[in-house]
Amino acid sequence: MAPGGWRRLRRLLSAGQLLFQGRALLVTNTLGCGALMAAGDGVRQSWEIRARPGQVFDPRRSASMFAVGCSMGPFLHYWYLSLDRLFPASGLRGFPNVLKKVLVDQLVASPLLGVWYFLGLGCLEGQTVGESCQELREKFWEFYKADWCVWPAAQFVNFLFVPPQFRVTYINGLTLGWDTYLSYLKYRSPVPLTPPGCVALDTRAD
Repeated sequence: MAPGGWRRLRRLLSAGQLLFQGRALLVTNTLGCGALMAAGDGVRQSWEIRARPGQVFDPRRSASMFAVGCSMGPFLHYWYLSLDRLFPASGLRGFPNVLKKVLVDQLVASPLLGVWYFLGLGCLEGQTVGESCQELREKFWEFYKADWCVWPAAQFVNFLFVPPQFRVTYINGLTLGWDTYLSYLKYRSPVPLTPPGCVALDTRAD
């Protein structure tokens, strides 16, 4: 690379570092959460459009996902700061506190964010409180079991190796697949129930 190119790259990296310092870090974490949640929904909608002829992209749905993601950003920002204060850990010597962080995160933050997700989207999309609570009852345990399969290992790496200012960004980097799953869980088509004693007919065209 030419000397001028290296200088431009260093300036770009220096400017990027400012996004992870001071008050800018809160904004970075907030917008990152919203952008990745909207992107996950975009991936899911693209799959649905291919699988369901006639369905079109719904920008309001992705906008709702973006809004809910942004609302979670400040919580995650201060949540990780609080965990670091409660359970300080540095390298492998802090291994016991890292395990405590992972456990507290799974028992407190994960279920709270699950409730936040379903009730927040329900509110933005015009559901009544009763409808949102019913959906939460139907889908929460499926969400929470999947959460335990994915996030303990990811958070173990996060708390053990990732510098504090990059923790929300690290999580955001992993969440595209997770947010795609959340979009599927929220917007999947209900499976019609077959009355007892009846045989479901396959109405698909050959």
